[in-house]
Amino acid sequence: MKRREFITLLVGSVAAWPPAARAQVSKQARQIGMLIASEENEPLVRSRVAAFRQGLYDLGWIEGGNLQVVYRWTGNDPERTQRCVSELVVLAPEVILSHSPPATSALSKSTQLIPIVFVQMTDPVGAGLVANLAHPGANITGFTTFEFSMGTKWLDLLKEIAPKLARVAVMQYAKSPTWSGQLEAVEAAAASLGTQIIPAGVENVADIERSITEIASEANGGLIVMPDSITLIHRKLIVSLAARYHLPAIYPFRYFPDDGGLLSYGIDLADVWRRAATYVDRILKGSAAGDLPVQQPTQIRACDQPQDGEGSCP
Repeated sequence: MKRREFITLLVGSVAAWPPAARAQVSKQARQIGMLIASEENEPLVRSRVAAFRQGLYDLGWIEGGNLQVVYRWTGNDPERTQRCVSELVVLAPEVILSHSPPATSALSKSTQLIPIVFVQMTDPVGAGLVANLAHPGANITGFTTFEFSMGTKWLDLLKEIAPKLARVAVMQYAKSPTWSGQLEAVEAAAASLGTQIIPAGVENVADIERSITEIASEANGGLIVMPDSITLIHRKLIVSLAARYHLPAIYPFRYFPDDGGLLSYGIDLADVWRRAATYVDRILKGSAAGDLPVQQPTQIRACDQPQDGEGSCP
């Protein structure tokens, strides 16, 4: 019997066991937490959570069987994030998977004992989360999404699309711990291209609408959308405004072109979440988070807007 078929059979068998038997399994289960910077009904993030769970299944961890998972969804709201962090720390799971820089930063300030594995982090060293990538130290490790040098590539691709480009708004969550580093990288590249960079730190819908309207008010404007939870949550608004003003824009992930955006250049997020399961597995088996090197992306791809259901995305 193939491993996946066996896992499916085992999951079904656990569900069919009588309550007393399931209670016995629950007592023996290991517990992990998930701190997710999204609403629970966000399908894109749920698909990544599913990829993480599949990674755990492939390693022999069966949710509801030998593993209990405690979920907390922050909705990218600071007060809600802190409340979710406090709840998880009190529950003291054996390891917590943390999504997004603000959520991970809040979690790291609340516990130095519970191991943390982050995903979708750009600069964990600059954010003060780890000592260095090879030897993180403390109780934190994880998987980065981009290096700051990616900003240069985004600007280059945008210039290829719109050769007359003169002004580019760089949009990101204004309170992100990686905001200044990412902005500086793009500004350094812009100098050689004769392009002015307009910082567009955003915190809500009004900020997004104002920033895009302003950059589109003059000719030869463009938009770079940085990776973070607020641009994910409001991706359809960003894409629709860019289209309304005929504003050339480049995005960090494939789901933007899937929603009508012009072009993205970035990594496969589902793969990152799936790989994060390997670190959770190692920690549950005794490894220290601080001894596991921070993993950087190895595959980056460009995706354009689907035409008649088909887009270009190798």
